[in-house]
Amino acid sequence: MPASSVKEVLPPALDSTSQPPSLFDGTTRLYISYICPYAQRVWISRNYKGLQDKIKLVAIDLENRPAWYKEKVYPENKVPSLEHNNKIIGESLDLLRYLEEHFEGSKLLPEDPAKKEFAEELLTYTDTFNKTVISSVKGDVAKEAGVAFDYLDSALQKFEGPFFLGEISLVDFAFIPFVERFQVFLQDVFKFDITSGRPKLATWIEELNKLDEYTVTKADPEYVIKAYKKRLLGQ
Repeated sequence: MPASSVKEVLPPALDSTSQPPSLFDGTTRLYISYICPYAQRVWISRNYKGLQDKIKLVAIDLENRPAWYKEKVYPENKVPSLEHNNKIIGESLDLLRYLEEHFEGSKLLPEDPAKKEFAEELLTYTDTFNKTVISSVKGDVAKEAGVAFDYLDSALQKFEGPFFLGEISLVDFAFIPFVERFQVFLQDVFKFDITSGRPKLATWIEELNKLDEYTVTKADPEYVIKAYKKRLLGQ
């Protein structure tokens, strides 16, 4: 179980009119966007490890970004990034591993070598998964995206338990932000139910939705549908 279930007040997103925090003052900060699935991965992990008091959230308005974020924090000008020990680390999958290695809290990678190996295999697959589902909207969604969701359903059968490695891990947090968005978008636009015929995937989603550490990070479904229609379909 998570080390902490602290109910925190989420800070307002900083935009081009906002002043920067006191950078590199010893405070550990996780820069996120409330709408970004990549940032959501690390946000969930931070919550589940009970690090709300040790890692401060700083939300960035991606549609009206403050210039200081690129100039003084992260030249890539993306989220997530982590300010820790007077340096900035980026890339969501790297940050999942970084939190595991450098912070206390609930363990999100098992010691079992077979599970560690499978975790790396699944993490490597995340980009392929996203690209496969996104490209499917220009073709046969049920057939093409179905392959990606079949992969997840099959992977969830490898170990006993509702999660990819049996017990919950950072692998689950790497996938759920994207599955969450694809589920509402594909159902709304293409009437494609990603859980139909995929009982393991359905159970996995249900189990994750029981976690406050995850549900507090979820994006508004209506926003997701609107944003994906614009981005993927030009509507």
